[in-house]
Amino acid sequence: MTTNPLLQSGPAGSFYVAPSLPAALDALSDYGAAGAPFAGGTWIMRSAIRHEQLKAHYVAIGKIPELSAVQIGTDTIEIGAAVTHAALAMALAGLPEFGVLAAAAGRSANPAIRTMATIGGNLSASAFAAADCVPALLCLNAEVEIASRNDRERIGLEQFLRMRSRLAPGRLLTRIVVPRNARKTAHARLPLRQSGDYPVAIVSLAVAIDPANRVQAVRIAVGSVEPVGRRWVRLEAALLGHVLDPTQATKVAAELADEFTGRDSVEVPAWYRVSVLPSLVRRAAVAALGS
Repeated sequence: MTTNPLLQSGPAGSFYVAPSLPAALDALSDYGAAGAPFAGGTWIMRSAIRHEQLKAHYVAIGKIPELSAVQIGTDTIEIGAAVTHAALAMALAGLPEFGVLAAAAGRSANPAIRTMATIGGNLSASAFAAADCVPALLCLNAEVEIASRNDRERIGLEQFLRMRSRLAPGRLLTRIVVPRNARKTAHARLPLRQSGDYPVAIVSLAVAIDPANRVQAVRIAVGSVEPVGRRWVRLEAALLGHVLDPTQATKVAAELADEFTGRDSVEVPAWYRVSVLPSLVRRAAVAALGS
């Protein structure tokens, strides 16, 4: 690999621009724990701020065609891991059932970050609790594809979030697969504008309702409140079979919010992140009903 003209060496290590996915997987496998993928770079470039040591080798994957495309099919959409937030929001603009994901991608951070940050990086950064796309994809029942030099497997996003910090060297998140269903969706967030528009808390909602406005199916996910986004299963169960009424949903959310243990930060105390959840549930319910 050292003779490849796409390999650039420097005093801190090497930067390999992979021309294809197999080449990227080969390089990541060869580098092992000393290497890592590089796409938008918005998380890696701030490693020093987090007092994290850079890897000795990086494999650039941002220009690989199959990782940079959004494929819209009849039953699913497939999102390449190197698709940027801005590109994803644009690709989903005409698909109402994916309004929650379009909003998550289109409102995250700030415009400069959205043009660089990738969906794969957003899901893979295990130390980044405020990722907008995590709860949006959780409520859409998304799966992710993990590839290595020798195999590929597809797993649910919830499982990936549990294992991502222990992902073996050489394995790469390559795409996200989201089923297409008739549903109303919404993404409600409370931004902290003094900190790059990252959210205090997020509630993402996907709901199927019958003609009488009763909830037939529902998935609700919460982000930025705890270190890892997760579904609000108890609230889902409480709303199922009932009329989707924003006022009642807010009341139930307030009764169940104590199951969350908010994360403290220098900007926001833990209790405040939990306290705003009922109002975000209300906003999400109102938006979904109006979508």
